[in-house]
Amino acid sequence: MIVLGLFGSPRRGGNTDLLLEEMLKGAEEGGAQIERIIISELKFSPCIECHGCDETGECVLDDDMEKVYPKLLEADWIILASPIFFYGVTAWTKALIDRVQSLWVRKYRLKLTPGDQGRRRKGFFISVGATRGAKLFDGARLTVKYFFDALGLDFEGQLLFKGVEGKGDIRTHPTALREAFEVGKASVNRTLKERG
Repeated sequence: MIVLGLFGSPRRGGNTDLLLEEMLKGAEEGGAQIERIIISELKFSPCIECHGCDETGECVLDDDMEKVYPKLLEADWIILASPIFFYGVTAWTKALIDRVQSLWVRKYRLKLTPGDQGRRRKGFFISVGATRGAKLFDGARLTVKYFFDALGLDFEGQLLFKGVEGKGDIRTHPTALREAFEVGKASVNRTLKERG
């Protein structure tokens, strides 16, 4: 079982990174094989809306996304972690999401099922925001939901924390890191049981 962590923050070692690493540790302890992609380290263009993927479901841009697409389609679980920037995911994360347009084309125009048709794949969202607004995560959650849908993933859950801003401040939260670890471990165990 492969669990792919997508690190969406440009700040390495920040709060979403720490939470995602804990969830990945839990998943690994549960028996998963772990892969990581640090989005801000990739060299890729945003979607240019050229419609080059319309007939084939293949993006025509030649950049680091060519290495990412197979990983997005192979993973059993994808955990996306992004802090909130102006009530949405980071620009790096959004650029990657937009480049999944070719996979959306595969699913909805060409009627091709993303990934292995014989298994249910799942997605999970981790986010941290500095403010405490009632709708802080609404925009990001909707974007992530449709990102997962284009990949053929069920939106399995989320860990969202408000009022956390300083680098590493999530460490002072009484339960956050432990919760991330336990969710990672339990999610893998549950998936393996479902598969028999």
